[in-house]
Amino acid sequence: MLTSADLPFHHPYRHGFARLAVAVPRNRVADPVFNAAETIRLYGEAAAQGAAVVAFPELGLSAYTCEDLFHQAALLDACETALQQVVEASRHIAAVAIVGLPLRVEHRLFNCAAVVQGGRLLGVLPKTYLPNYGEFYEGRQFNGADTALATEIELCGATVPFGSDLLFQARNLPLLKIHVEICEDVWVPIPPSSYAALAGATVLVNLSASNITIGKSAYRHQLVSLQSARCQAAYLYSSAGIGESTTDLAWDGQALIYEAGELLAESERFSNRSHMILADADLERLSRERMRQNSFGTSVQKHRQQLAGWRTVVFDLALPESVPGGLLRKVERFPYVPSDAASRDERCHETFNIQVQSLVQRLEASKIDKVVIGVSGGLDSTHTLLVLAQAMDRLGLPRRNILGFTMPGFATSKRTLMQAHELMTSVGCTVREIDIRPSCTQMLADLGHPFHNGEPVYDITFENVQAGERTSHLFRLANFHGAIVAGTGDLSELALGWCTYGVGDHMSHYNVNASVPKTLIKHLVRWVADTGMLGERGSQTLRDILATEISPELVPTDPNAVGSQPGQKTEDTIGPYELQDFHLYYTVRYGFRPSKVAYLAYVAWHDRDQGSWPQDLPDERHQYSLAEIRKHLRTFVWRFFQTSQFKRSCVPNAPKIGSGGSLSPRGDWRAPSDGESAVWLADLERIPEA
Repeated sequence: MLTSADLPFHHPYRHGFARLAVAVPRNRVADPVFNAAETIRLYGEAAAQGAAVVAFPELGLSAYTCEDLFHQAALLDACETALQQVVEASRHIAAVAIVGLPLRVEHRLFNCAAVVQGGRLLGVLPKTYLPNYGEFYEGRQFNGADTALATEIELCGATVPFGSDLLFQARNLPLLKIHVEICEDVWVPIPPSSYAALAGATVLVNLSASNITIGKSAYRHQLVSLQSARCQAAYLYSSAGIGESTTDLAWDGQALIYEAGELLAESERFSNRSHMILADADLERLSRERMRQNSFGTSVQKHRQQLAGWRTVVFDLALPESVPGGLLRKVERFPYVPSDAASRDERCHETFNIQVQSLVQRLEASKIDKVVIGVSGGLDSTHTLLVLAQAMDRLGLPRRNILGFTMPGFATSKRTLMQAHELMTSVGCTVREIDIRPSCTQMLADLGHPFHNGEPVYDITFENVQAGERTSHLFRLANFHGAIVAGTGDLSELALGWCTYGVGDHMSHYNVNASVPKTLIKHLVRWVADTGMLGERGSQTLRDILATEISPELVPTDPNAVGSQPGQKTEDTIGPYELQDFHLYYTVRYGFRPSKVAYLAYVAWHDRDQGSWPQDLPDERHQYSLAEIRKHLRTFVWRFFQTSQFKRSCVPNAPKIGSGGSLSPRGDWRAPSDGESAVWLADLERIPEA
């Protein structure tokens, strides 16, 4: 029997995914022969598409709208025969099918879900909550699950488990653990699936009929989204479609698949034919979220008495050797930046205001009304200066209380120096320029550095002397003017250790950018430019800064070439920020191993013509091969886990911005400064070269 580890690298199941399906067959009222045939057809189609689980509507083998026909023996006999046909079909279909039908147990009738796989009926779950209000009269025909005495029943030639406390787990895909509830069960204050999730279920299935009324579709979305989010689970929801009786009701056949509050797939509504949706749920993500969110574990402990009697049925699942279409899931290239324009604007607005409000609080609490900032003409200090300007406006203080200093060194280009001056002028802050070359020259002389003797030695000491001198000036300027130093370094730089430790750009009194990644800062600056906050000239300066190569400007090139790009390029050393931010997000937010991160990166980045892009990046649409991803991920793993934690262990105060996390030891990330990267590098070797 194949396990996920036996599958090739590009197979979604290898990386903790499972393909799930919800099918809505066209049915006929009280015609189990027809309904079984259509169910089996869709069941086979879903399995052929690589699905591991296929869910069907409530009472789908009989139809939901049979009313008092449910008490007719001929219909009930035919439903059991139809179930037997589905069981027989499952011998040749490599997936779990979950079908609805009425069943007689203990001289009573139950609205049931039957779980079928591998030629076996694995178990039967009765509906717990029977609606008997409005248009619903289920209490007239059925009994609720809690009234049943039996825990096993004889059906389809076998003795099978019976009850709402059943879980179904794939032996060779252990993260796939299924629970089934039926329609009204999820509409109550505490659905059975809540306990099922605490008992270990990762895939929650709802066989529903659910007639359609105005506004009900949106409410289903809310209901399923919130239940999947609270339970940290995948949730499959079906509803009856064409073929149900329209004597008094209407049906839209809506099918939904959610994962932890996120919509993965939704069906067409009001279709007059059978239809189906598929999506790949990330079961590993769900497991890790439960592990990370310790309140989930606390809930398990709190309800352990209710969970003690739950039963698990284990089965062997024939994993598909290949799946059509690759990963059926949207993987954003920029996990910190929505590709949708409206969502991106909202993200920028919220991020900017979190930063501004946090700085306002810090200034008010410290009784300080001035801020010192080093302005390089590059991306990070530009955004910090924009935040400072809004903070001063919000406090009712003049922008001249922002003391802006540009400090050219041995490698500062005319382009960035000009941009720094133009930006500060547009903002309206106090503008100063301090040439740090004399003080750096003195320090290099004190060190006995070869550069002092005219040798072109541009080593790490040469670079850090400049970075340290700038920060030293800023702190002493803050002392002198009664101000605080605003940090400019971002989340991406902290992750990669791309900052000079201590008296360098690593340090400040307060850093508004510390949990904002480079990719988001780029969009924030463009967002401010588009709002016209600094006027037409200021917006043009911001766009010029966006078009400037990211560089520390610490190694000399030709400083007299106006308009030329800086010669030293950060991304030549640490890799492209857009890719490293992707690696950062999935490493820190979900704790995925490098091989899975690389798989997701390949899905997102291997073809620039696939998927969606932020519309404000028309000329920056790159793609990366698996070999390139592997190379840059190795850089990330080495720098993040092996060489950079000591810098993150003592970072200045800074607000957490997004769910992607911060790297503050007082917040999201606590790690040893002397940890090893060996296990991550070893897993990296599982990524093929091509």
